[in-house]
Amino acid sequence: MFRLTVPVNAADHSIGPAPAAVVVVEYGDFECPNCKQAAPAVKLLLRHFTGRIRFVYRHFPLEEVHPQALQAAEAAESAGGQGKFWPMHDLLFDNQPHLKLPQLRNYAEELQIDIARYAAEMDDHLYLQRIREHMQSGGESGVRHTPTFFVDGRIQDVSFGLRSLFDAVDAALRESMKS
Repeated sequence: MFRLTVPVNAADHSIGPAPAAVVVVEYGDFECPNCKQAAPAVKLLLRHFTGRIRFVYRHFPLEEVHPQALQAAEAAESAGGQGKFWPMHDLLFDNQPHLKLPQLRNYAEELQIDIARYAAEMDDHLYLQRIREHMQSGGESGVRHTPTFFVDGRIQDVSFGLRSLFDAVDAALRESMKS
C-alpha cells in the first residue's frame, strides 16, 4: 500500500484547520477531466466535514496528455504567491478547455493580482521547481494518474467513485476519536 512520502507542510496550499483530525491530500492536474469532476465533490467533502479535515492540493500535471496543465499549475502558484491560489484553482477548473497563456493571464487579471509580477513569474518559471517537487513526491508516493487522493497519508482508491473518499475520511475521523 502506498503512503505519502512528503508530509503536509506549511508550504502546501490547504483549506481547513492545521490541527485537523484528518488530512486529505489531492495530487491533481488542472487539465484533467477527472480532476474537474472531482472538484465539486471535494467542496462537498469540505462542507460535510467542516472544521474536522484539512484539504491539501498538490500539482501533478500529466504533460504528455495535457499540454496546458503545467502552465496552468504555474499560473495557480503565481496567484498563490499573491494569496489567490484557491480562487485561481476554481477558475482553472471552471474554464478547463481554456488554459492557454493569454487566457491564464485573463484569469489573473480577473482576480486582480499584480499583473506585472504575475507576468514576470510566468516568464521566469518561478514556481516550476515547486511543481516538479510535487510531481516527484507524488511519483514516490505511488501517484500514477489524477486525481489521486491520500487520507492521513494512505492512498485512497477512488476509481469506483468518490464515495470511497467520503467513507475513508469518515472512518479516519472515527478512528481519531478513539485515540
